Amino acid sequence: MDVKTYCEAVEEKDKRNKILTPSIWVRDNHSPLISLMKTNFNLIFEPSVFPNYTYLVREDILEKIGRISKRLDALNKILIIRSAWRSIDHQKLLWNINFDFFQKQHPEKTIEEVKEIVNYFIAFSRESMHATGGAVDALIYDIDNDNVLDFGTNKGLKIELSKMCYPYHPEIYEEAKKNRALLIGLFESEDFVCDVKEYWHFDYGNAIWAIEKEKEYAKFGAIT
Repeated sequence: MDVKTYCEAVEEKDKRNKILTPSIWVRDNHSPLISLMKTNFNLIFEPSVFPNYTYLVREDILEKIGRISKRLDALNKILIIRSAWRSIDHQKLLWNINFDFFQKQHPEKTIEEVKEIVNYFIAFSRESMHATGGAVDALIYDIDNDNVLDFGTNKGLKIELSKMCYPYHPEIYEEAKKNRALLIGLFESEDFVCDVKEYWHFDYGNAIWAIEKEKEYAKFGAIT
């Protein structure tokens, strides 16, 4: 598939998901939020922009993350947790930081144009799947080489947002394809779904998961 066709397919699917999400029936099972920092899993936590962030996920997800971590241990690699549950204030802060960054990077663009760019990758606070406790952002650290794996758009923990972040972008080079396949495969083996636009974002139990898995309802609603 050529780049144009692939990107158009991704963007069409993303639009469909955004339209469907509000209509998904949520039967919240009230699985509590638990901090991944309180587990004995071998994890690295990316420093957060939000003060005193504790990387909370639904309790239902804990064992899944634990199994992923153990599989990476066997490869001499470590799962990096970038983000998990986010409050409304956290999501707003993240949006504002990215808005300021893109505005500085693109002084030629109007405020509305910059907003459009940011909104494309950073959801509004009440629309983010991170609010459900069922979303996890992750990367992988390679112990042997003492670095974060190369996923094609990152320099260490810093990810440059662009269409190259689409998980299966045709122009991603082989090393990045291999590393993305490893990350995505680990999460998909635990019944997560990979975001259509972000290779590092995975959903379980929430509305996006229900759409992708064709479930009757989502298990996790937003926790505000």
